[in-house]
Amino acid sequence: MDQLKAMEIFVEVARQRSFTVAGQRLGLTRAMVSKTIMQLEERLNARLLHRSTREVSLTDAGRAYLAPCMATVVQAQEAARMVAHVAQAGAGLAGPLRIQAPSSFGSAWLADAVARFSLLHPQVQAELFVDDALLDPIRHGFDLTIRVGGIPDSSALAMRPLAPCRAVLCASPAYLAQWGVPQVPQDLLQHQCLHFSHLTDGTNWHFLRGAGEQREEVSVRVQAGFTANNGLVLHQAAQRGLGIVYSTTFLAWRNLLDGSLVPVLSGWELPLNHLSALYPASRQPSPKVRALIDFLVAEYQPVPPWDRELAAAGFFN
Repeated sequence: MDQLKAMEIFVEVARQRSFTVAGQRLGLTRAMVSKTIMQLEERLNARLLHRSTREVSLTDAGRAYLAPCMATVVQAQEAARMVAHVAQAGAGLAGPLRIQAPSSFGSAWLADAVARFSLLHPQVQAELFVDDALLDPIRHGFDLTIRVGGIPDSSALAMRPLAPCRAVLCASPAYLAQWGVPQVPQDLLQHQCLHFSHLTDGTNWHFLRGAGEQREEVSVRVQAGFTANNGLVLHQAAQRGLGIVYSTTFLAWRNLLDGSLVPVLSGWELPLNHLSALYPASRQPSPKVRALIDFLVAEYQPVPPWDRELAAAGFFN
């Protein structure tokens, strides 16, 4: 039995919680995956996985084995990538590049940027996964993950800021005409609020204004009339007049410019987040990962294009 291959198969089964899906990912039959895991368990004299008709899960021994197993597999894959890079020296950027990003940013901005990057580097096989789940980039095998805020406190990940990420409250003119315009944050308690479920502080919305001794901070626990895990869904609801949405300027800018949404409580600031690129800290980013990060930094710094458009229209002081 190829020990390294068996470890790679075990890691993939643990990730996918399925022999069938792991086999599809690795180009193997379910029977071959199952046989390899059984041989690995016999060699270790330990049961690594619980099997059922519905799901595969780790035993205590499997959980203990997974972390060092993943480290070995990642190290071997990195060694293979380094050899491939040396072999391709002088041939430009090439090979697969797996990227994960939130649905809203991935659809609104990143997809276009990755497409243009791919045109510049046709030998790179980019795979863009848009998903609002906070996936572990190492466990799920991503070369690069884009996050909006919510940066994990993990020594396993390195981070590079890509752009500031401004939050904004906005609503449709029809909603505000019917229900009134909030004047202070506490007025939100009388309004329908559209809530993004991945906000790290739940339904506590934070506001601040002024500076120095005049600085004022307010937190309001809003009543979420509608909740979703996708910003695009919330924007559609806001445009329909369902309520006030807590959003970002990269998503709201077109609606603000065309007037289909208008800012609410614009005299108050919302906490500033950042768009960031995450990649495994255990190794130097590959040339194609570095190239994509540099490309995105050039796209979005020092002021991202969506904020430039809003500033030109007078939305920022």
